[in-house]
Amino acid sequence: MRRPVRRRPSGSSAASARGRQAVSSISAAGAGALSFLKSKRFRRILSTAAVVAFIFQIIFSAVLLFTINSTRMLPWKYVVLIAALLLGLAAVAFVLLGRRWRSRIVALVLSLVVMIGSIWGAGTLRKTLNVLGTSEVSYKTDDMIAVVLADDAAENILDAGNYIFGIQTGMDESNTQAMREDIEGQVGATIQVREYASPVEEAEALLNGEVGAIIYNQAYEPLIEEAVEGYGERVKVIHNYGIQTEIETETVQQGEPFNILISGIDVRGSIDQTSRSDVNIIVTVNPNTKKILMTTTPRDYYLEIPGVSGGMRDKLTHAGLYGVDASMATLEKAYGIEITYYVRVNFTTLVDVVDALGGVDVYVPQAFDAFTDSGVHLEAGQQHLNGRQALAFCRERYSFADGDNQRGKDQEAVLKAILQKMMSPGVLLNIGDLLKSLKGTFSTSLPEDKIAELVNMQLSDNATWSFMRQEAGKGEGDMQPTYSGGSMRLSITWPDEDSMKENAARIQAVLNDRL
Repeated sequence: MRRPVRRRPSGSSAASARGRQAVSSISAAGAGALSFLKSKRFRRILSTAAVVAFIFQIIFSAVLLFTINSTRMLPWKYVVLIAALLLGLAAVAFVLLGRRWRSRIVALVLSLVVMIGSIWGAGTLRKTLNVLGTSEVSYKTDDMIAVVLADDAAENILDAGNYIFGIQTGMDESNTQAMREDIEGQVGATIQVREYASPVEEAEALLNGEVGAIIYNQAYEPLIEEAVEGYGERVKVIHNYGIQTEIETETVQQGEPFNILISGIDVRGSIDQTSRSDVNIIVTVNPNTKKILMTTTPRDYYLEIPGVSGGMRDKLTHAGLYGVDASMATLEKAYGIEITYYVRVNFTTLVDVVDALGGVDVYVPQAFDAFTDSGVHLEAGQQHLNGRQALAFCRERYSFADGDNQRGKDQEAVLKAILQKMMSPGVLLNIGDLLKSLKGTFSTSLPEDKIAELVNMQLSDNATWSFMRQEAGKGEGDMQPTYSGGSMRLSITWPDEDSMKENAARIQAVLNDRL
């Protein structure tokens, strides 16, 4: 009689056995999890978590409402709507908490979603307030420097302690004195000085070997380089000293018309440093009639700088060397108006603003290859420009027969396009993200509450604004000495007095609701 033969399980059979064991284990785990979900312990944990989440929902909803109210940007109808929505969601969560455990799961999820949304909203608004606070500036910064020849052995101010320092006495005396005191404090001794009438004469004295070092405001370097060829390559800076000076600020009552100066400086660095102002646009805003008038004045207009030049004339662009308040005072005297606020921007700002807005649409009068921004070509007609293209369009003058006057018109066209886009509800409701991307690229004397008032007003009525523009006449070109340039004759433009009177009258008409 034969014995039965026992066979070992084949490989596939072994795998099948392991698979059945795995399925069995998963089933057991699933059954355990299901059993836990049905247990009283889980329901107690769920109930506690739902209650805690609901409490935090109430807290962060209150924080969001408080933050919204503190910005003062949203109209009351929006604030009431948001408050009603948050209150309604809180009521729904509260009702669900009193029902069966499955409803408490929904309450937990709802509370978490509202809590996360409130945290995000409050954080965004806080960032907006922070950007507005850091962009509101009530001072100007003068960067004083000590300079020696590029091949001089001195590497810092201590190495030059026994040098004769050239200083200029024609202007900026208080800052020059502050710089002397700083240097003497650094070297621990009184320095020897030789006086000159202008920064250009100082520079020539250094290059001629009359002095070992010179002291001046770095903002004057464009003046020196305009008069002394290759100056920047022949010298080096061995000491810097920043001096901050308060700027007197004003404000107007809610709804009251006002003038604001858009000052475009010719540097790509810090927005706070004094510099020539190549763009000078007075923006007259009437919130009652919803009208905006932009007035451009050529940078080379030959005008007095009140409180600075002592009755002597200078180029308008040079007023910026003494601070944005000097530019404001110069234009106030020229037009017989008051300018309450300013916004100060540099080349970097324009690129960032336009790109943050997703580009702007402007009319290009003729096709051209940008002279100052190589590689940028613009076709004639209505064009959608990115930041770099908009900057090239604003800077170009050599391609146009009307030169600087056409450049002023183009700058106004870009500014109008930016303002129109920024006034749209979609952008205003995301103003925090926009301002965050622009942090540090502009400075302004507009207080937070005035910006909030304007945003609130626009969101309330979503009104369409009427934009108008004008520019001072071409005037007559000439070569004349300037306050900042000393005896050196520079290219200037004699103001067209008739056009300036007409422009002043139109500004007053907008301010007084007559236009």
